[in-house]
Amino acid sequence: MENLWCVAAVVFQLWMFVVVFLITLPAMFGLSLGVTGVYIQILVKLLEWATVRIQRGQQEQPGVPVPLPTGIIERAEVSMEEEMWELRRSRPIPAKEFALSDVMYFYKKGLESIVDDQVTQRFSSEELASWNLLTRTNQNFQYISLRLTIIWGLGVFVRYCILFPLRITLAIIGLSWLVIGTTLVGFLPESRGKNWLSELVHLTCYRICARGLSATIHYHNKENRPQKGGICVANHTTPIDVVILANDGCYAMVGQIHGGLMGVLQRSMVRTCPHVWFERSEMKDRHAVTSRLRDHVAAKTKLPILIFPEGTCINNTSVMMFKKGSFEIGGTIYPVTIKYDPRFGDAFWNSSKYNMVSYLLRMMTSWAIVVNVWYLPPMTRQDDEDAAQFANRVKSAIAHQGGLLDLAWDGGLKRGKVKDSLKEEQQKMYSSIIVGQNGINPSETNNHATDDQSAFF
Repeated sequence: MENLWCVAAVVFQLWMFVVVFLITLPAMFGLSLGVTGVYIQILVKLLEWATVRIQRGQQEQPGVPVPLPTGIIERAEVSMEEEMWELRRSRPIPAKEFALSDVMYFYKKGLESIVDDQVTQRFSSEELASWNLLTRTNQNFQYISLRLTIIWGLGVFVRYCILFPLRITLAIIGLSWLVIGTTLVGFLPESRGKNWLSELVHLTCYRICARGLSATIHYHNKENRPQKGGICVANHTTPIDVVILANDGCYAMVGQIHGGLMGVLQRSMVRTCPHVWFERSEMKDRHAVTSRLRDHVAAKTKLPILIFPEGTCINNTSVMMFKKGSFEIGGTIYPVTIKYDPRFGDAFWNSSKYNMVSYLLRMMTSWAIVVNVWYLPPMTRQDDEDAAQFANRVKSAIAHQGGLLDLAWDGGLKRGKVKDSLKEEQQKMYSSIIVGQNGINPSETNNHATDDQSAFF
């Protein structure tokens, strides 16, 4: 029995040595021993081998299902005006009159939305071209070979018996350091030294938590990093977005006041840093929220505000409508694009399907977090555009940089219904087409149709 306790003590000492001296301390100083990089390289080779083996097995075993395509419908990237023109140009149509052929456009769009709409698929996990050895529940990747199954089993052991306990330990250390560090710094009088210590505590905490997720983060265009007195806006995939961005600089967070463990963290953070937390009732008062954010931005010495204007998490393939409130405050906007590599783990948080605990469990048992972050040039609102137009311009820049789809839909459709204003917008667009005020002139349509028929006969 004594020998067993001795072995356990040696294992515990070795474990704490690895956690403290090889991971935590280097992370606090922003250093890397290169272990994560080697680990990622091994994973890449392993996943490439698995992909080749799966493809070969599908050829050798005709009964193995072929992976489904990522999209059911191939949508034409054309406007309503262009499609209406194609429908109307084949026959003469009197000016300013309804054409029965116009119904086919709405019939087609309705069927596309029923089969595979653009909104619902943004709130499901991103489809992979090949299996990443993280699950056996995908019907497209069934048993292929004994070697592949053994590799999967070894992967389960590594992820759940080695990486998971290690990541839990690092998360506890990081969050404990945040609470203790901010509490101690909070007793100091207001000064530059206190601000510097506060930023140091936040930075080291997020770096430890990032190491706990085996995060490999590539920052691009660092000269465009958000500056004090500005507003940083980014696309939103997961709550971990905060950890990813805060590894490279400190931000003032904006959010609703919570209870429980999250409430403890919020109260400790606000002791040293000017985070902007709102009561639930205050969040409904848009003017009060805007006023507090505007006061924060006006103080050029305060940290940049970090805001996710989509208001919900999207599945790493698209950027959906930005709420215009963040763009009514004024000041400089610093756009940031975040793009995760889905091969190593699904970072998307489907809050309607998983609670925070189960989501973090999935993240801590994935292979790793590999992400690219692009800092875009700062943008300001122009004289001839309103807040909504400015928000759309920033959204388009973020989507273009990350190779993401730029969608006009509101992410609130994740839990709500389509707003009447969106329906009315389509109705107004069609009405303007009929009267010839939106790119299609019925008389021109008649002329073109007549010319085509004459040429045919």
